[in-house]
Amino acid sequence: MSGRIVLLAGDGIGPEIVGAARRVLDAVGEFDYDERLVGGASIDADGTALTDEVLDACRASDAVLLGAVGGPKWDTTDPDAPRPEQGLLGLRKGLGLFANLRPVKPIAPLIDASPLRPEVIAGTDLLVVRELTGGIYFGNRGREGERAFDTCVYTVAEIDRIARVGFEVAGRRTGRVTSVDKANVIETSRLWRETVIRIAADYPEVELDHMLVDNAAMQLVAGPSRFDVILTENMFGDILSDESAMLTGSLGMLPSASLGGDGPGVFEPVHGSAPDIAGTGAANPLATFLSAAMLLRDGLGMEAEASAVEGAVEGALAAGLRTPDLGGGTGAVGTEEMTEAVLERVV
Repeated sequence: MSGRIVLLAGDGIGPEIVGAARRVLDAVGEFDYDERLVGGASIDADGTALTDEVLDACRASDAVLLGAVGGPKWDTTDPDAPRPEQGLLGLRKGLGLFANLRPVKPIAPLIDASPLRPEVIAGTDLLVVRELTGGIYFGNRGREGERAFDTCVYTVAEIDRIARVGFEVAGRRTGRVTSVDKANVIETSRLWRETVIRIAADYPEVELDHMLVDNAAMQLVAGPSRFDVILTENMFGDILSDESAMLTGSLGMLPSASLGGDGPGVFEPVHGSAPDIAGTGAANPLATFLSAAMLLRDGLGMEAEASAVEGAVEGALAAGLRTPDLGGGTGAVGTEEMTEAVLERVV
């Protein structure tokens, strides 16, 4: 066996795309799988989006592959009712996942799918490293009469550990980190910049520059190829990673990884559960395949196998196969056809 993988298919199209990804993983290695429930499926079965037993199984694994969670079935305005998204938050907290990595590299056969001109998107190969467990999303919040507040708090330790992730991955890429903040206005951003500068001294081979978040948002559209690693805090990273995701033209192509310390990471496609097409066989599995490739590389250290999966995905697209979300039109293929095309090209 090459590793123990917990499969969390989740809701909507999740079971279809995770099932397809398992077949791709089986084409490059032998793994010990543990299939568990999360999100709405877990609410239906156990009354909670993430049980202690599932979290313990994830802790004992080498990596976790997640499909998607959520759907209108579990939408509610009751603040005490369980919600599928609580499963994701529980995983992040329970596994200590503080770093979210989103690669953005348009695949050559899909270059025309980008909303940007080909000459603007050409050469883009960036990675957003987002701090995942601090900042305004986790600060004190509330309402006092007609006043509402959300508190943004960061500690040196939180900034230190995410900065080291950014510098380390940049060292394995082209060696450039762009730290994004709002240090001209926000005090937590000033602490962020001071800490990143201090950590940079430990990585002399990596070039560091700083960019204010509003300028970064503009530069991502004007010239995305200038970036290598974008290092930023939670809310800025949430916004910038979604903006950068659309550079490729389809959320159906984007993988992600959430990593922590010595424990397993969670690897998942960026897109949602797409309940409107669940069960129709039309779901695009490619983002899940690319997430599986990140799992192989960053979770299990299997570089050659990860490259084989990525090459097979590009090969299938180069052969002209397109799912409906990729503009396949009347000739679009479904989940099964795309999976078979990728499996044929895994070498």
